Amino acid sequence: MSAEELALLIFQQLEQGGRVEVDGLGIFRKDDEGRISLKATNRIRVFIAYALEDVATAERLYDELERRGFSPWLDRKKLLPGQNWPRRIQEAIENADYFIGCFSKSSVGKRGGFQAEIRYALDCANRVPLDEIFLIPIRLDACRVPARITRETQYIDIFPCWEEGVERVAKTMERNRRRKLG
Repeated sequence: MSAEELALLIFQQLEQGGRVEVDGLGIFRKDDEGRISLKATNRIRVFIAYALEDVATAERLYDELERRGFSPWLDRKKLLPGQNWPRRIQEAIENADYFIGCFSKSSVGKRGGFQAEIRYALDCANRVPLDEIFLIPIRLDACRVPARITRETQYIDIFPCWEEGVERVAKTMERNRRRKLG
């Protein structure tokens, strides 16, 4: 997509009375007098990886994180028609502050995109300082998290109590960010 096409797409959306958020840039809005403004965002960017069978839970997590002020990234919500989706997913992982891998009985033994995203996130995590958190594995059910993950990283269960699990994830990201900034 060219810059002109992107600008046209943003303008068309604003004409319909909406707002447009561009990851890593901010939110475009149009006021009552027709002026377009950009509000830069400094929200924590969170990539959510999941298996297709867990899409409903991943979307629920996306909505909850967004409600709490984070900037979650989920392919079904963020990919635009015509985008090179494998490259866009890699960019989203590279630009994320955190990567949440949603492990479940469906995802751990399945081949495909979820496994590729986990492997890419592990590569990205190798570039993050050792004391910083990047990868946050969560269990959606009583599944086995791969040894490669559990050898170095603690996971969080978001079952049987969804609210407690999500709260723990959110607090982990907020606390780690404050520590990085302070």
